[in-house]
Amino acid sequence: MERRQLAELLAEVQSGACPIDVALVRLRGMPFEDLGFAKIDHHRALRNGFPEVVLGEGKTAEQVIAIARHMVAAGSNVLVTRLAPEGGAELRRALPEFEYHPTPRLAVRCTTPVAPAGRGTILVVSGGSADLPVAEEAAVTAEFMGNRVERLYDVGVAGIHRLLERRERLWEAAVLIVVAGMEGALPSVVGGLVERPVVAVPTSVGYGTSLGGLAALLAMLNSCASGVVVVNIDNGFGAAAAATRINRIEG
Repeated sequence: MERRQLAELLAEVQSGACPIDVALVRLRGMPFEDLGFAKIDHHRALRNGFPEVVLGEGKTAEQVIAIARHMVAAGSNVLVTRLAPEGGAELRRALPEFEYHPTPRLAVRCTTPVAPAGRGTILVVSGGSADLPVAEEAAVTAEFMGNRVERLYDVGVAGIHRLLERRERLWEAAVLIVVAGMEGALPSVVGGLVERPVVAVPTSVGYGTSLGGLAALLAMLNSCASGVVVVNIDNGFGAAAAATRINRIEG
């Protein structure tokens, strides 16, 4: 249940259009619904501004489908992350209204359309094409959370002229999510060009001494550019959540 839904229900009770006992039935799933193997947090949108997100990794297709079905029945928008293509296909067979994004492995179902809000645009910038799964996880998640999102991909430091040619787009963004693997230098470069918040995302892309993204993570944590904050390796979802909260702060 989101703020809008609760406000509408309370208005119906106040006007007499909805009896109190009916309202209690509609509210009985709050603050969570126990499915045995999972407890769905229907209250989260009221606290955090967007509903609980389902991590598909480690769950069976049947579990993902059951959680998604109950969330849709409660009127929530649903985002499933880290969902393998086979799981995405099974989810869409059971609930065809879901849309599956294979590159970031995300499944999305918007019961209620989300109007873009926030102070401005979130720009997702990526170093190379190998970073696209993480960059798209950030971009699609940020859109799901109600942001205007733009993308600027394949502008890594190995060909830095590609980035500098688009510097006006960097300056126009309210928040930037910068995704890079290998040595992880791109967020520092972007951070040195803009006055906006930069959320850096290290990816596990790289050869042996990248250590599965640890080298990029450490490089970003040691950035000499001011205003760069860092999320965990391959955590495009976390970057989108952080950028959303920043974008919602009133100026």
